[in-house]
Amino acid sequence: MDLYKNLAARRCFTHSDMAQLTGSESAAIWNIKSYLKKGYIERVRRDLYAVISMETEQPIPNRFQIASHITCDSFVSHHSSFEFYGYANQVFYEIYFSAEKRTRPFDYDGLHYKPVLWRGNDNIIETDNGVRVTSLERTVIDSIADFTKIGGLEELLRCLALIPSLDASKLLEVLETYGRGQLYQKAGYILEAYKDDLSLTETFFSECMKRSSSSKTYLFDKQNDFVFHQKWLLYAPAELKKVVDKGVNDYDAV
Repeated sequence: MDLYKNLAARRCFTHSDMAQLTGSESAAIWNIKSYLKKGYIERVRRDLYAVISMETEQPIPNRFQIASHITCDSFVSHHSSFEFYGYANQVFYEIYFSAEKRTRPFDYDGLHYKPVLWRGNDNIIETDNGVRVTSLERTVIDSIADFTKIGGLEELLRCLALIPSLDASKLLEVLETYGRGQLYQKAGYILEAYKDDLSLTETFFSECMKRSSSSKTYLFDKQNDFVFHQKWLLYAPAELKKVVDKGVNDYDAV
């Protein structure tokens, strides 16, 4: 059972991983077929397998480990990263991941794995247990950039309210990677509402203002209660924190 133990240590694996462990392509093919038949492993998707625990008869890898092995460079992102860090208001049945290679969504073990737009592999953390995940600061900026597609504004704000602090220099590093003036506007406006909770100084917001677009814009599609924030040249809710009190559906911008 040495092969099973090696696979269990990896939690999930590909055909090439099996070939490396067994020493040949033919041995890899035979062992994968044999282990599938015996129930030692399950096929997650094309060329990705999860090892099954002999004690619990459940997959050994968790959702984050699977998302980190969908391709050789995939990583957990957006709301799923908030879940990984323990700062999510609720657990989704969708797992968001990013990969350079075009990848189709798929379902496994009651969860829907959904690819999101690839924006490079900067600010990725690799853990000892095989998870690749966006840094907390990148998670925040990615989620501000994409909240209209993933989770909605209210869920983003609820996640921000759980975070104890953020590194301003790392936030600016991620924003610089995007290089979008409107994102500086939106990030400045949203994070300013939580500046004391997140330990962000005025220096950070001054830098956001300096790099913001000179054009007026909307936080997202125009809403009746939007007001104009001169500081950020942004049409948005008058008091952002009150959005959370409005209820789930009012600002579910997805």
